[in-house]
Amino acid sequence: MVLPGRPGGRVGRCRNIVRIGAALRAAPIHFCVRWCMPKALQPRRGRTTGSTRATAQKLPRDVAEEIHRTARPIDQERAIGRLARAIELLERGDAGAAIVEAEKAKQAAPRSAGVREVLGMAMYRQGRWRESLTELKAYRRISGRPDQNHIIADCLRALGRPAEVVPLAEEELRARVSNEAKAEAVVVAASALADEARFAEALAFLGRARTRDDVSEPYTLRLWYVKGDILARAGRTSEAAAEFRRIVRHDASAFDAAERLAALS
Repeated sequence: MVLPGRPGGRVGRCRNIVRIGAALRAAPIHFCVRWCMPKALQPRRGRTTGSTRATAQKLPRDVAEEIHRTARPIDQERAIGRLARAIELLERGDAGAAIVEAEKAKQAAPRSAGVREVLGMAMYRQGRWRESLTELKAYRRISGRPDQNHIIADCLRALGRPAEVVPLAEEELRARVSNEAKAEAVVVAASALADEARFAEALAFLGRARTRDDVSEPYTLRLWYVKGDILARAGRTSEAAAEFRRIVRHDASAFDAAERLAALS
């Protein structure tokens, strides 16, 4: 879901949501998860027009079918159109407007997992942790899927409930989700443990995400950064410097790793 991440960045291309750096050290609640639009919700390619019908036609078929199953016939097209517009706005980085559209979709289709997921993600982007938690828990309950557990966990972290984070991460690690989602679950759980000064447990949890020095996926760099940050907070400065050095070797501009490395050298 990243270490370097929180509301503010652009979503559609899976970019980090907010730089962490000093903010992470000063207020170690969340500043940790990033996310990108789930493939199941990504609109189909096509010419964009201003009409609601043209926008709705871009909504993935299975999402539209789910709304048809869960909403009253009189409300189905309105819910589909509003949801499609919310996704489009969220991909553009306009979480506030996305919330407005998703709330209208929810009024029309409150039992739609897709609607609740998008609304929860938009609220997460705006730092509305409690409301995001409510919506994403509803998504999880309706869909039965744990693939947003890392965001639910990060909301709990932000709300000062770190003890509830690890079980959610454990469940996501056991589930059939993407490697990136699992990495986000590891990051959030390790960060929650570190919030409680349980540094050895945090580092052990990070060790469950295997990485290779010659491979630097974006989530790999985030894992290394979180490890470096936790090591630094635990007073293990030489080991922390080694983690930040790994990041800089792959991408000298990633996060504030170069600054952290300089400070530890």
